[in-house]
Amino acid sequence: MGRGKLRIYLGAAPGVGKTYAMLSEAHRRVERGTDCVVGFVEHHGRPRTEVMLHGLELVARRELEYRGSTFTEMDVDAILARRPAVALVDELAHTNVPGSRNAKRWQDVEELLRAGIDVVSTVNIQHLESLGDVVETITGVRQRETVPDEVARRADQIELVDMSPQALRRRMAHGNVYKPDKVDAALSNYFRPGNLTALRELALLWVADRVDEYLREYRGEHDIRTTWQARERIVVGLTGGPEGRTLIRRAARLAEKGSGGEVLAVYIARSDGLTSASPKELAVQRTLVEGLGGSFHHVIGDDIPDALLEFARGCNATQIVLGVSRRRSWQSVLSPGVSATVARESGPDLDVHIVTHDEAARGRRGLPVAHGARLGRSRRIWGWLAGIAGPALLSVLLNQLVPGLGLANDMLLFLACTVAAALLGGLLPALASAAFGSLLLNFFFTPPLHRFTVSDPKNIVAIAIFIGVAVSVASVVDLAARRTHQAARLRAESEILSFLAGSVLRGEDSLDALLERLRETFAMRSVVLLERAGEVDPWTTAASVGTGPVGRPEDADVDLPIGDHMALALTGRVLPAEDRRVLGAFAAQAAVVLDRRRLVDEAEKSRGLAEANRIRTALLAAVSHDLRTPLAGIKAAVSSLRSGDVEWSDEDKAELLEGIEDGADRLAALIGNLLDMSRLNTGTVVPLIRETDLDEVVPMALGGVPEDSVELDIPETLPMVAVDRGLLERAVANIVENAVKYSPPGQPVTVSASALARRVEVRVVDRGPGVPDEAKERIFEPFQRHGDAPRGAGVGLGLAVARGFTEAIGGTLTAEDTPGGGLTMVLTLPMAGEGPAVSPELPTSTVT
Repeated sequence: MGRGKLRIYLGAAPGVGKTYAMLSEAHRRVERGTDCVVGFVEHHGRPRTEVMLHGLELVARRELEYRGSTFTEMDVDAILARRPAVALVDELAHTNVPGSRNAKRWQDVEELLRAGIDVVSTVNIQHLESLGDVVETITGVRQRETVPDEVARRADQIELVDMSPQALRRRMAHGNVYKPDKVDAALSNYFRPGNLTALRELALLWVADRVDEYLREYRGEHDIRTTWQARERIVVGLTGGPEGRTLIRRAARLAEKGSGGEVLAVYIARSDGLTSASPKELAVQRTLVEGLGGSFHHVIGDDIPDALLEFARGCNATQIVLGVSRRRSWQSVLSPGVSATVARESGPDLDVHIVTHDEAARGRRGLPVAHGARLGRSRRIWGWLAGIAGPALLSVLLNQLVPGLGLANDMLLFLACTVAAALLGGLLPALASAAFGSLLLNFFFTPPLHRFTVSDPKNIVAIAIFIGVAVSVASVVDLAARRTHQAARLRAESEILSFLAGSVLRGEDSLDALLERLRETFAMRSVVLLERAGEVDPWTTAASVGTGPVGRPEDADVDLPIGDHMALALTGRVLPAEDRRVLGAFAAQAAVVLDRRRLVDEAEKSRGLAEANRIRTALLAAVSHDLRTPLAGIKAAVSSLRSGDVEWSDEDKAELLEGIEDGADRLAALIGNLLDMSRLNTGTVVPLIRETDLDEVVPMALGGVPEDSVELDIPETLPMVAVDRGLLERAVANIVENAVKYSPPGQPVTVSASALARRVEVRVVDRGPGVPDEAKERIFEPFQRHGDAPRGAGVGLGLAVARGFTEAIGGTLTAEDTPGGGLTMVLTLPMAGEGPAVSPELPTSTVT
């Protein structure tokens, strides 16, 4: 059975119409005869949305009891049993009530998709996991309910439900989104025009990136090479010179003129000659372009203009930014240069910008660019012209204009033509020039003239020497060219190997980034790292980049074994044998990165096991002493009461019963802290955030301490806080009990509260011995008791539980020194409307 398809309606904020659009799509499908059911849709009392549910089959929800209340969640089992073609599931990022089949609703959706059921769902941009920090910066609200980006990116269809901020605010003002008593607060806080505009831009950019992925895949599958100008992509050609910074900044300004512009800086290392690029300057330019939001690419190419244009068309670029040539004016006579060649061959789909800079026409610095054995087409043509046409033209000139120079001078002039042919075209044009020149010397300048015979033996020797010198010069020139080419290749390879060595030293562990660098270096279509458990086991993909990766090494254009059970497979073109050395270095590095990543994962698991073992050891120690102490007191008191040998007075019985009650209370508190710590470690603490007055919660937390041990100062004028009342009460109770425990007799603990900016602070002040600075964080760790705390005073979980509950409701708990001696616990809480969530009447996961 195939996997179902997922369609997501994405919006920038609640109220833009995602649920309405989803229900409209459901009615269209039902009209076409599709079996469609509503798995879970929340209309939030909006009449227009509620009307859209009419005529659609609703799957009954599952009821769950949690903390004395009844909640309803989607019944996954009922939908799987019903097996519809399409299920509507609202609020993809929703967190299910504890006790549900899965912790998150997107996990429920994954089950439906695996069962072959198509799902249509909704999500807001602020609930994407990667955008949590950005949304918090914009709105001041931290979204607790999130969905991994990968879940959304795997969707088969993503449709943006867009609405301008002004239109959305009008909808809210008309009461179409929230109840009238919530509208003013929403419009003045989360739904401010600036917030909505920023969230809308985030949604548009995220969808644009997703569309861009689809476009790249489509172009790769259909081998489309022309540029589709869907968005501005600007490629900056770098030479490694100082002018690169000017080009990058100019390209960034061009990208800013259009929304969604992208800058790609590319440095092409020549494989047919030495380069004057400065590694230090390239590192500076890489930092600059990445700081401006662009990306840096390093590519090897035999022909720089062709490689640059190939890269630009491969990434669907619309513009190329190049600098004015640094070569001097006389050098342009020999060849037009990279900028002019790119501008001439770019075609109508690529705009080329030639930017002036301070280094223009000053000449290259460092090593000159030397051409190797792989000469360009124009060089070879000029070499053959010099080798064939040169001797012929020279023969005409010597016969017509300056006859009688003598055979020795004539031979020197012909030798000059041969040397010129060797310098321009290499060995073959020089050999042809030597052979052709010797024939012309014999025919026109060696007696008897105009005949291919030589009468004087001295002339035979002279011609033989001429041929030998010509061949020797041509061979030396060609050897030098080949050595230059080898040096260039070694230089390019050393740059790649230096990058790999640097990535090892820097501890980089991104396997996808390494494979992408490999793909760009060799201009391949895809690169995949394959592995298998044994010789007969099937290959599995450890990592891949590019389009159309293969599943077996034998299906690739290039495959390189790595050990016994791993291989690197590349598709796109067949690489020459001389490239396999660098390819082998990449393969070895990929294997190292994969092993390192797995070792890191194992180390994380080991640390988790070690921490669990430490907690178990501490728990056993606590059970062996701290829990047995109150049990021993209870048993002793009960045994005394049941003893028939002693006649206890009413006062004695009351005292024994009070001891039993105290021991039971201590035991209940210890067990409660252990259970709370277990809930925090397993992540099952789900706060129910409500608007709360502190003067209603804090006094309730003081029931476990003597009445005269605490002084309370909670002003009634304090603003309300957005917290879970139960968790806050437990946190305050633990903090106060810890402070009372260490306070000297006659020194009550002070509990006060005040408003600060958009937060409310609760300060618990004691006059005890205090805690040194180096231990202020350690006291919040589980099973930690500072200093000489007596055995039986607790298992060291009170402050750890208090901090865990505080962070769960969006607050912070820190320790400070009390002026004059002692310790002050500072509990910071979010004001209502500023916290991580709002009341259930206005949930953060609300969608339309």
